Amino acid sequence: MASGFSGDDARRALLEAALRDGLPGPRSERWKYTPLRALDRRSFGTPGPATIDAALLDGIPAPRLVFVNGGFDAALSRLDALPAGVELAADGPGEASVPEATGDGPVRPGDTVFARLNVALARTGVHLRVAESVQVAQPVHLVFVGAEAGADAVAWHLRHRIEVAASASLRVIEHHLAHGVHRHLDTATLAVSVAQDALLEHARVQGPADGATSFARTDAVLQARAGYHRVDLELGGALSRHELNVRLEGEGASLAAHGVLLANGRRHVDTRLGIEHAARDTRCELLWRGIGAGRGHVVFHGGITIHPGADGTDARLSNKNLLLSPNAEIDTQPVLVIHADEVQAAHGATVGQLDANALFYLRARGVPQAEARQMLTAAFCREPLAAVEDAAVGEALLARLDAALEGLSA
Repeated sequence: MASGFSGDDARRALLEAALRDGLPGPRSERWKYTPLRALDRRSFGTPGPATIDAALLDGIPAPRLVFVNGGFDAALSRLDALPAGVELAADGPGEASVPEATGDGPVRPGDTVFARLNVALARTGVHLRVAESVQVAQPVHLVFVGAEAGADAVAWHLRHRIEVAASASLRVIEHHLAHGVHRHLDTATLAVSVAQDALLEHARVQGPADGATSFARTDAVLQARAGYHRVDLELGGALSRHELNVRLEGEGASLAAHGVLLANGRRHVDTRLGIEHAARDTRCELLWRGIGAGRGHVVFHGGITIHPGADGTDARLSNKNLLLSPNAEIDTQPVLVIHADEVQAAHGATVGQLDANALFYLRARGVPQAEARQMLTAAFCREPLAAVEDAAVGEALLARLDAALEGLSA
């Protein structure tokens, strides 16, 4: 693979380092709940041209940018409705740079292997930019489709950038969809920059094929009085991991990051938060719900670091989890590190089962067992989505969640 990097020393070095370090093993604190032995034995080809049924995108309006098996699809994209002051394109990834470690624990060789591979191998991705003081009310849709590629499994790598200039606002909805059955691998890195007094609202729905493997990393930096509001629905894939790193760098910056993690069947869903408060009077609110059913495995790490000088910080993390099967597994790690005075901080995590009294109440009123369990499970997941400010977006997310929960196997 290194032969394709002549003339690009930085990417060659990243690739060689990733190959040298190999995949992280069980001794790595950051990966001990996500074994990669099966992945280490697999091989992946290079994606070729792929086509999908356009009807798959009927519910996704313009403006939208569409990638199929890692390749930009101009025919399915719709950029004619792009508001003035917004740039949206499939672009080159820019200069290669080594991913930095977050401030929530030691880093072993191999811990950042997927981010390094992504930087080394990615050749395209989304570049979305909003000019200063531009207010974008209409959501911009970013669509990533995994499609069948014959009998082979393929791999692709995308590197994205979202930039919101000072006093601007933007709404983004990120869709990860499956077209047919496949066992592909994808990696993605997203660099987010929110300038002073700007606002980014970001919804992400991860729902690829049941056999897919996905590694994603988001690195966001918020300047003074910037706001970043996001919600993640992790609903699919054989193995998916998302690392969300946010640095509140400017005074008065705020983050609201909520999500629902659903692992049924034999799915493995891993989410890792690394939130750093580096300035005064910053605020984060993190509300996450996890559901384990069948033989599914949910992993959640919620790391918050309050750096020296970040007085006035208000940081709150809540992670509640629901076990619907004796064979499911949930591992949760709330971590709070404080190096400043005069802060407010709270974090907590729970793992439990459906309330037997509530289940009995519904059954006593004639609600069938399966329907009663689904009703209670859906109610458990509602709270993280209640904070979505756009009513239409909130309803769409609830519909996706309800569809995923329908007929959920215990």
